[in-house]
Amino acid sequence: MYALNHVPFIDMAKSTTGCCTLIEPSDWDEQTFTFDNKLFVKAKTRSLLHIPLNMGSVMRKAQAKIDEAGARMDEFIILSNEASPWHAEHYFAVSKEVPSMETARLSGTFLTKVFEGPYKDAQKWYTALLDYAESKGMNPLKTYFFYTTCPNCSKAYGKNYVVGFEQVEPNTA
Repeated sequence: MYALNHVPFIDMAKSTTGCCTLIEPSDWDEQTFTFDNKLFVKAKTRSLLHIPLNMGSVMRKAQAKIDEAGARMDEFIILSNEASPWHAEHYFAVSKEVPSMETARLSGTFLTKVFEGPYKDAQKWYTALLDYAESKGMNPLKTYFFYTTCPNCSKAYGKNYVVGFEQVEPNTA
């Protein structure tokens, strides 16, 4: 288990693409993270039946605002939640509030699983994450995914690691 409000460090200097870097899956797989009012800023993307339509531009604009505010963290993570077939919410961990961006604070216990493969497998990942939480005697509450590389970088690396975060509570039944 990691310290309160922290996730594993991702060394962005190790990027061979100039963009994303590969995570070490063992640092993230089957871990428990606890957040207590962990600070994020939120951005939304449009989707068509869960297929993102404006992901790249939203990510670039959000990251530019975060950088302009001096709020980028060494501890890089963006948690994404498929709120509906028509839009998704993305939570960027930040060191302070960012002007003109909605602030969100996440609290709770999160179990993780690392998946590797194409984005079309997201439904399988979702089911496996819920099964994992239940196998640990936990009730799943809310699902997030950390897409660790953009499509161009996953193609360049030949790997597409995605970390599923399931917010949980103990099963008291």
